[in-house]
Amino acid sequence: MARRPNDPQRRERILEATLDMIAEHGIQAVTHRKIAGCADVPLGSMTYYFSGIDALLEEAFNRFTQQMSAQYQAFFDGVDSPAQACEAITGLIHSAQVTTARNMELMYQLYAFMSRQATLKSVMQNWMRTSQTTLEHWFDPVTARALDAFIEGMTLHFVVDREPLQREEIRTMVERIAGL
Repeated sequence: MARRPNDPQRRERILEATLDMIAEHGIQAVTHRKIAGCADVPLGSMTYYFSGIDALLEEAFNRFTQQMSAQYQAFFDGVDSPAQACEAITGLIHSAQVTTARNMELMYQLYAFMSRQATLKSVMQNWMRTSQTTLEHWFDPVTARALDAFIEGMTLHFVVDREPLQREEIRTMVERIAGL
């Protein structure tokens, strides 16, 4: 008879705790011990579920990018034209739904660390590909790629700028890239 896990949500709690710890302390300060404490699990659970810290970080960032992709794609629900897609992109950049402090910190950490870890670079590449594939429903691949890069850069600008652009200014830029 197979043994049932004592805590079926333990693995998920570890992944969420990993993301919380990264957002709060940065990736370099994250340890198995800190994550276990945050997740309220025994330290031994860390190596039971994950082969090491790199595997844990990869899976945690995969989870994060999947969550972000779902939020991203929700902005395009019901969109059936390039003009509507431009409006959705504008809303994505201008809204505070995606640009929460936690999301932005996790994005910064992923951007910064992916240059040092091939698996995290792969996570980032997969995330970019998912975003571009969404945009390719309304735009050719080159335009979709340009819009995706604009979204990433402008999201950062919108959060950091002393005087963020107005919604209509963002819409004008999106339309220019889209060729509308």
